[in-house]
Amino acid sequence: MAPYESDDSTGAAQAEDELRAELRAERRRKTARYVVPVAVVGVAAATIGLVPALASSGDPNLPKITAQELIDKIAKSDVQQLSGTVKISTDLGLPDLGGLESGLLSGATQGSGDGSSADPTSKLTELASGTHTLRVAADGPEKQKVSVLESGAEYSLIHNGTDVWGYDSKSDEVYHSTVADSGKAERHETPATPKDFADEVLKSVDDTTSVTVDGTAQVAGRDAYRLVIKPKQSGTTVGAISIAVDAKTGTPLKFTLTPSSGGAAVVDAGYTQVSFAKPAASTFDFTPPKGAKVTEGDETGKGAEGGKADGQDRGGKASEVPGHGSAEGLDKSGFDVLGKGWNSIAVLDSGSKGGVPTGSASGSASGSGDLSGFLGSLGDPVSGKFGKGTVFSTRLINALITDDGKVYVGAVDKAALVKAADAG
Repeated sequence: MAPYESDDSTGAAQAEDELRAELRAERRRKTARYVVPVAVVGVAAATIGLVPALASSGDPNLPKITAQELIDKIAKSDVQQLSGTVKISTDLGLPDLGGLESGLLSGATQGSGDGSSADPTSKLTELASGTHTLRVAADGPEKQKVSVLESGAEYSLIHNGTDVWGYDSKSDEVYHSTVADSGKAERHETPATPKDFADEVLKSVDDTTSVTVDGTAQVAGRDAYRLVIKPKQSGTTVGAISIAVDAKTGTPLKFTLTPSSGGAAVVDAGYTQVSFAKPAASTFDFTPPKGAKVTEGDETGKGAEGGKADGQDRGGKASEVPGHGSAEGLDKSGFDVLGKGWNSIAVLDSGSKGGVPTGSASGSASGSGDLSGFLGSLGDPVSGKFGKGTVFSTRLINALITDDGKVYVGAVDKAALVKAADAG
């Protein structure tokens, strides 16, 4: 009888099956209420994680262009107005010194500063390490602004007419100086945007360099050409430099420097958002917050006595923006240059016999006489015809300090430094 159950039995079985199916469906619907959002979040997170890669690996169809034409396009670029967000990552491969690394980087420039945490001479050197997010804006030669976004704080450097303001919200300190001529303020010597890096590199392009156009890309939603610069010489620590150039304006949108040793980029700076529309005039307005400590700059870039802000504009003495100087004077002043192109090595006399100079470095360690030995432990001892010395290495810049006080520095490997010291 089993295969031929009565209609009543069959109906009951069907009803039971339908009930079970309905219960299973209801469980699936309830489960979906929780599973679907989780899946969506996961997909969204994966997509967000891919955005930087997708933004820099697009392949827009652009007209063909030669490397020389692209370099000319950059040189002729005359963008006066823009605003955007820049992400900059720097990985020199320095050892983790628990904050000493950034302290030494800042201390290297504090000789021309005033000790104020808002002084751009030392503040912007922090960009030489780690990953930072910047907001930038410009409206012609008289108005520029760079803001370094930190966790719960912000540092801003503002040039508006003859006034230059630095403001550190974390310490509530303000730095103020003026420039002699409106519109004559030079960009701070610390590179902050892809254009800053690109300009410096393109100054050095010569017959020791290979320059090619390697396809196209899309950066911050804009079509761009990819200019690739590679050293022809061996012995340099520079592997390749890639510059994404906006196809319409000629503005560098992304700059990436990879070392010859491979691995992550040493410098990677690029816009994540950019607009070439005129920024609002209020972008460049600044009034010191009430109660903030204000330090005025003088003609040498050193600070006068600070005071409390009363909301009134304090007229500082005419001076250059702190840290602004003649790059040509700095390049040729105080040291000799050996070699050419990517193998150039700067040579100077530290005035410190016995190897690692202690000078200002020892002072920064609260008078400890052991800093020289500590720094020496971070380097590699070498010897040659020149005698003995210590090589300090990063992923890009290496330095040899000899026991007789000479310093050899360059984007070259250890062997090149020893060879230069032997020849010197």
